[in-house]
Amino acid sequence: MASARRSKLDPVAPRDVPTVVVSRLSLYLRELQRLVLEDRATVSSSQLGKALGFTDAQVRKDLAYFGHFGHPGVGYRCEELIGAIRRILGTDRQWTVTMVGVGNLGRALLRYKGFASKGFRIVAAFDADPHVAGVKIEGIPVYSQQRLVDVVRQLRIQLGMITVPASQAQQVADQLVSAGIEGIVNFAPVTLSLPAEVGLVGVDLTTELEQLAFAVANRIGTR
Repeated sequence: MASARRSKLDPVAPRDVPTVVVSRLSLYLRELQRLVLEDRATVSSSQLGKALGFTDAQVRKDLAYFGHFGHPGVGYRCEELIGAIRRILGTDRQWTVTMVGVGNLGRALLRYKGFASKGFRIVAAFDADPHVAGVKIEGIPVYSQQRLVDVVRQLRIQLGMITVPASQAQQVADQLVSAGIEGIVNFAPVTLSLPAEVGLVGVDLTTELEQLAFAVANRIGTR
């Protein structure tokens, strides 16, 4: 009979896990890391959920997709659960990343120090402007976009970030796919068409602001 103290991961098909659950895993991870910095060794599902605005039942249900992590009379051991969530998310390893589009947003992201600490190492960037190619930003070399396929293959880059205008995003995505990229984060406000085996996450900042405006407007309307 399986032990109630078991904390190893159970196999789960990624397609069976709702996207919103994966998003909450990232929130749980951040909160657990904050607790560890405060020298907290354990946390209950109720405490974890309350800190993030979720119910304890929601926390337990989300984690149950991947295994059993609690300990009777103890709750969750923070360091142990951090390790488990990192393995689930795939951030317990190093990922090589490239960025295409070194405009204002691209430059800001290249200067962000948080990627490396989470296992994402940006090793190259690309831009169509010949005046930008050849420079380094925070030590990251910027290449001509014409060299994208060759450089990505040579450096065995796994993930790509697209920060070009919407009109160019699909062409860039096609280049990245041809180069063997396994997943793309798209910051351009357009829907991309990619092969099923290539992961895709869209980040539309305008949409996020619209969602925030909706939440604030409706909260005000109920007062």
